[in-house]
Amino acid sequence: MLAISPSAQISKLADIEDSVRGTKITIGDGVFIDSFVKLRVAGGMGDVTIGPNCYINAGSVLYSGNGITLGEYVLIAANCTLAPTNHEYRDPDVVIRKQGFAPSRGGIVVEDDVWIGANSVLLDGTRIGRGAIVGAGSVVRGELPAYSISAGNPAKVLKWRKKPA
Repeated sequence: MLAISPSAQISKLADIEDSVRGTKITIGDGVFIDSFVKLRVAGGMGDVTIGPNCYINAGSVLYSGNGITLGEYVLIAANCTLAPTNHEYRDPDVVIRKQGFAPSRGGIVVEDDVWIGANSVLLDGTRIGRGAIVGAGSVVRGELPAYSISAGNPAKVLKWRKKPA
């Protein structure tokens, strides 16, 4: 099921798949989805919720996997990947492609007012707290606290946002 707010702006060059297996995709009020964004229903039965006033920049790819929830005013820079799914691989006697997917680690949850820098990758089990910033090129799995500024592979807290004096 695909539900898109009438006030959302989606580029004609974006590619948003509708689910044939029951995954719900909800795109909220005031959302902007740029050119060459791909929302792919694959890797699990999770729902995708893009909250109000989110901005998803060109070239980003979101897989439904075990679910993605974006809060309000989330900024996703260019060429980011949100992949809340993992391939099973433990049996070396079976090719990886035929092993299916690993159990969920909880999907991806990004709280309100978060900025994800360009070329970042968010993996299954990611939870990013309100007001956090993720530096460009980071790989995130696990929890990043509210108002933290994190970067790296794996992403680690480097400092904290603070109000100007």
